[in-house]
Amino acid sequence: MKDYIDKFIRYLDLEKGASSHTLRAYRKDLREFSESVKCEPNNIDIIDLRGFIAGQIQKGLNKTTVSRRLSSIRSFFKFLYREGYMKTNPAKLVSNPKVPKLLPRFLSVDDVFSLVEKPEGIGFLPARNRAVLELLYSSGLRVSELSGINTDDIHIKECLIKIKGKGKKERIVPIGSKAIDAMKSYIIERMLLKSKERALFLNRMGKRLTERGVRRIVVKYARAIGIHGRIGPHTLRHSFASHLLQGGADLRVIQELLGHASLSTTQKYTHLDITHLMDVYDKAHPLAKEN
Repeated sequence: MKDYIDKFIRYLDLEKGASSHTLRAYRKDLREFSESVKCEPNNIDIIDLRGFIAGQIQKGLNKTTVSRRLSSIRSFFKFLYREGYMKTNPAKLVSNPKVPKLLPRFLSVDDVFSLVEKPEGIGFLPARNRAVLELLYSSGLRVSELSGINTDDIHIKECLIKIKGKGKKERIVPIGSKAIDAMKSYIIERMLLKSKERALFLNRMGKRLTERGVRRIVVKYARAIGIHGRIGPHTLRHSFASHLLQGGADLRVIQELLGHASLSTTQKYTHLDITHLMDVYDKAHPLAKEN
């Protein structure tokens, strides 16, 4: 099984351009599956797959995790079948466990404003942290995208930034005026470090700021303004999409800005409160209008 998993991971890396995070997740899921079934792919049938799913649920894993692992396994067998390593695809007819649809958390406009304004003081770290928070919200970036930005990707005068998204796909996104101001202040502080790193955002040692470092910044200032519970860079990305939609932006435009291949993915990131929904209904539905 290990050789087949290695072939699949290599395919995801070289042909699909999957991120290192995605590759690790697939490998972890498939290793768990391999250790459970303990046989080669051609000897696996639908009963083995259903048994694996049942075993995962019995271990106490939530249905979201089990569903993700099944998705990894399904992609794995689809690859083996397409490449001719298997005569049939046993995962084709296996259904996912029902997963409750949970809307991602997003912040109010006031909370976002409080968050991005919270880093106080002068110097490299406060300037960097303000720029990180402003850019995450201003452009709706993934944490991996922000960490991966290089100095030659940002164009201050044009208020644009080049982003390398999932599958190494590049896109150009705008930067808001507040984020531009924060970026200008940060770049001055960054120049004083005289670092030879290509990375735009650096840690205190002058090296590229990691995804974990970005998460720590978001959590630190969220806690400082009284926002608790599960929060991270993706919360700002979802807030970006939600606020644009509430402001009247077209869903297709939001899709392009977020770098989603599918519109259905964008719809999962959007959330409207009932007040806004009723407002749109009252303005748009012909029977809702007063005569």
